[in-house]
Amino acid sequence: MTFGVFAAFWAVSFLFVITPGVDWAYAISAGVRGRIVVPAVAGLLAGHLLATVVVAAGVGGLVAGNPAALAVLTVAGAGYLLWLGIGMLRHPSTPHTDPSFAAREPASWMHWSIKGICVSGLNPKVFLLFLALLPQFTDPAAAWPVPVQIVALGLVHAFSCGVVYLLVGFGAQAVLQARPAAADIVSRLSGAAMIVIAVLLFAEQASG
Repeated sequence: MTFGVFAAFWAVSFLFVITPGVDWAYAISAGVRGRIVVPAVAGLLAGHLLATVVVAAGVGGLVAGNPAALAVLTVAGAGYLLWLGIGMLRHPSTPHTDPSFAAREPASWMHWSIKGICVSGLNPKVFLLFLALLPQFTDPAAAWPVPVQIVALGLVHAFSCGVVYLLVGFGAQAVLQARPAAADIVSRLSGAAMIVIAVLLFAEQASG
């Protein structure tokens, strides 16, 4: 693969990453909570890398060619987003001032990392994006095997995601930590965004 191919893919990938969506909503909710931006973003990146490996292994093509399997994946992802969004509306993330929070931090880190993996890993839009996008930038005649090229491109995408999501999360933390009322509103909006996306995914399956 040439540097030009990597650069072209990075430009396309970056446009998708900077578009607000479920990952942004999750990063913002982690930033509002404080001290858990890194594990939350790490979880999101792990989900993206998982989708990359699935596509590279060829499983992506099999799933995409099986309407029933794709429907199950979509419904599972939509159901998780709906559950997460409702939870954020009922219990919006607010800046933590409780000193005892530091003692619970390790468990919270694991909790937010796992949730991040589920948010991105169960998002069928991420899976379909990778399935449609990654193979277009591969070259069967290149020295690297196509699966290795796909993994390399996935790592480029994950790097872009990491930079942007950390900026979003820490930006939300810096801006909203001193504004509890604004943090509450932003957290509820993030939850509402997840619910809207989940409903659209359900509607898409129903119409299909």
